[in-house]
Amino acid sequence: MQNDFSKLRKFLVPEFVFGEGALHLASKYVKRFQASKIFLVTDKGIADAGWLKILEENLKSANLDYVLFDKITPNPKDNEVMKGAEILKYEKCDIVLALGGGSPMDCAKAISITSTNNVNVTEFEGIDEVKLPGLPLICIPTTAGTSADVSQFAIISDSLQKRKFGIVSKLVVPDIALIDPETTTTMAPELTAETGMDALVHAIEAYVSNASSAITDINALKSIELIVANLPGAYSEPHNMNYRNSMMMGSLLAGFAFSNASLGLVHSMAHSLGGSFDLAHGECNSLLLESVIDFNFDAAPEKYSDIARIFSPKVKFKDQEEVKSILKNGIRTLKNSIGINYTLKDIGVEKKDIKMLSQKALMDGCLATNPKLVSLKSIEECYRNAL
Repeated sequence: MQNDFSKLRKFLVPEFVFGEGALHLASKYVKRFQASKIFLVTDKGIADAGWLKILEENLKSANLDYVLFDKITPNPKDNEVMKGAEILKYEKCDIVLALGGGSPMDCAKAISITSTNNVNVTEFEGIDEVKLPGLPLICIPTTAGTSADVSQFAIISDSLQKRKFGIVSKLVVPDIALIDPETTTTMAPELTAETGMDALVHAIEAYVSNASSAITDINALKSIELIVANLPGAYSEPHNMNYRNSMMMGSLLAGFAFSNASLGLVHSMAHSLGGSFDLAHGECNSLLLESVIDFNFDAAPEKYSDIARIFSPKVKFKDQEEVKSILKNGIRTLKNSIGINYTLKDIGVEKKDIKMLSQKALMDGCLATNPKLVSLKSIEECYRNAL
C-alpha cells in the first residue's frame, strides 16, 4: 500500500512565556544558555518608549554583559544586518536578544544566522536556504502584530533593488519568546492600527491558505475573533490591559497559524509595495486586503464565509456575493474605526507603478500558498482595484 503524504503537516512553535511581566524574565532565560556576552538588538523608538532601559536594568542586575545594536530602521535593510553581524563577531557575542517590533526581531534573526553561516544575508532568500543554525535567539515583542517572535519567517529589504525578500526556515524560529502585553501600551495609535491589521491579515491568509490544517484553522479563527473584538478598543484606549492582552493573544495565535500554513497574495503584494515605497508593512496589508479577497473569494468561499460570520454573526447568508460584500464591509468598518480610511492613491501610488509592483510581487514566495493561482495580470488588477 502506497502512503499518501499530501495531507501531512509539520508544526514549529518556540518555547514562550505569555503575560504581563514576561519582559522581566529576560536575564533568567539568557542564563539558561550560559552565554558570555549578549548582542542586544532594538531601535530608537523602543529606547524612547522606556522599554530598553527596563531591559538593560534587568540584565545589569544579573551581571550580564551586552553590546547594544540599535541602528535599525523600519523595514530592516540587508546592510543593517551585515553591519550587525560584523559588530557581533568583533565583540565575540554568543547570544542574540531582540526587543521591539517586527523590524528589530527580523533583523536579529538575520544577524543570528548570518554570523554563523558567514555569507551575505541575501543568500538566505527562499525556503530552507539556511544551512547552519544561528546563535541562540530570544525575542521580546513590543507590538501586537508581526508575530516574528514565534514564526519561521524573517523579512529583509534589499537596499539596492528596493524590494523585500523572505527568509523561511525553522532555523530562524526563536529559542525563547517573552511575550509581555504591557510593552504594547506605549505604541502610537497609528502603530496599534497598522500592527493590528497585520495580525488580522496573517490570520485571514493562513485560514484560506492551501497549506492550512485543522490546527492552524483553530488558531486563525480565534485570532480573527480576538482582533475584530479588541482592535478598536486598543486603538482608542491604549492603556486598557484587557484590550492589550487580547490583541497580543490574537497576534500570537495568528503567528502560530501563518508560521505553519504560510500566507498568500496580500503579503506578496505588500512586500513589493513596502519594499518599493518604504511603507509600513501593516499599512500595506490593510490597503490591499479587500481587493485580494475579491480575487480569491471563489477559490475558498466556505472559509471566507466563516470569517464573514465573525463580523456579522447574526446574518443569514443567501449567496456568495452577499457573503463577500458583508466581509468586505466588515473589514472596511474596522479599518475606518482605527483611522485607516484611505487608499493606495492617497499614499502616492500611481497607475504607472502597477507594472513594476506586480512584477516584484509575482516573484514573492508567499504566492505558493495562495488559495488561487495568480498571474501577473491578476496582480495588476488587484493593485488597480486598491488605488
